[in-house]
Amino acid sequence: MLPRSLRFDHLLTPNGWLSPGRIEVDCTGSIETVSQSSDNADESVRGFAVPGMPNVHSHAFQRVFAGCTEHLSAEPGADSFWTWREAMYGFAERLTPEDVEAISALAFVEMVEAGFTSVGEFHYLHHRPDGSRYADPAELARAVLKATETAGIAITLLPVLYTRGGFDAPIGTRQRRFAHADLDELLALADGLSDEATVGLALHSLRAVTAAEVGAATGRAPIHIHVAEQRREVEECVATRGARPIRWLLDNAAVDQNWCLVHATHADADERRALATSSAVAGLCPTTEANLGDGVFPLTSFLDEGGDIALGTDSHASISVAEELRTLEYGQRLVHEQRNVTASAAAPHTARRLFEAALAGGARALAQPTGRLEPGKRADVVVLDADHSRLLGHGCETALDAWAFSSNGTSPVRDVFVRGERLVAEGRHARRSEVLSAFRSALTRIRSG
Repeated sequence: MLPRSLRFDHLLTPNGWLSPGRIEVDCTGSIETVSQSSDNADESVRGFAVPGMPNVHSHAFQRVFAGCTEHLSAEPGADSFWTWREAMYGFAERLTPEDVEAISALAFVEMVEAGFTSVGEFHYLHHRPDGSRYADPAELARAVLKATETAGIAITLLPVLYTRGGFDAPIGTRQRRFAHADLDELLALADGLSDEATVGLALHSLRAVTAAEVGAATGRAPIHIHVAEQRREVEECVATRGARPIRWLLDNAAVDQNWCLVHATHADADERRALATSSAVAGLCPTTEANLGDGVFPLTSFLDEGGDIALGTDSHASISVAEELRTLEYGQRLVHEQRNVTASAAAPHTARRLFEAALAGGARALAQPTGRLEPGKRADVVVLDADHSRLLGHGCETALDAWAFSSNGTSPVRDVFVRGERLVAEGRHARRSEVLSAFRSALTRIRSG
């Protein structure tokens, strides 16, 4: 691309709002300069411009069955994460590489339209349904990468190690698509993709890998893991490994700033404090955690203790920056029976505190040069429409609050730039129609199969 300049009515920088603000973008899509200037630019954009949000936890293929499990599948009161997981296995068994690409492309387009400009794909759908390997062992990973090229979103691919079917349990029949023989097989896949994308590593969970594999994986960066999402997982970990999951992980792996602990929902006070001081990021997925009935992360204490957070859309029951922020705060309000629970004296606006915390944690968790509109970072910019009915009358101080906590079902995200290139205009991704058509064809095949 050619170098270009972008001028915004209002631009959120690490030093506050610039009105107007201007950024110069170099030929690689990185920000060269940021200034307060009303000079002419290659493009002038109305509205409130903020950094694009990293989405640190995605299972893109799960977008295909969003809304398909909202009915009783067992006796009343018996539906849970575990019954939902069985339904997920059923969909996962049917997918072809072409399906994975089509589904992922729609999920990624919807992310960009919502204001997510980078994604951590927690990729564990690796093999054919019977567990046999594709001729190219990375075929499904490359289907995901093709989808990111279509959507234009930046990706950190996180190939997932999955060698056990549960604590001390062999891989089950319905988990064969996910499982590798050992860590070396997965690392060969990851290393073979390192020239095509930013590639990290993921351990599915403590129940899905051995203690030795956790130790052997330490040192890769970034590294992500599901942990303490369900009470049953905590109980099983205590029974088999003699400690709660987060405590065991902190005691047995060199958990540091390169780690992202996804969910961490059922951290006790000791685990919460230790996690906060470890410099690891807590990858929170509020709408999925609510959808699955996981529980509520102890956020207020964690933030007060200096903990770092990031946001993910996980199962994609919802894909919305605003809804993740809203659900994150509202969960705390319901627990504490107070308002503006996560705001502080230093950061009195709730949405801005959570937004900026998630930007910083998300950029680190994905090892991506994003999260701040400053020189050297990628030019990922989300523009909120100042003329949207929910933002009318709001200025810079309250624009993020209005976005997160005021909704009429339509999004004020009007324009989205990734690497300085406009991908979304007037709320619509440039490739939405073709991506939706491919998704519709995949869905027809999957549901008739």
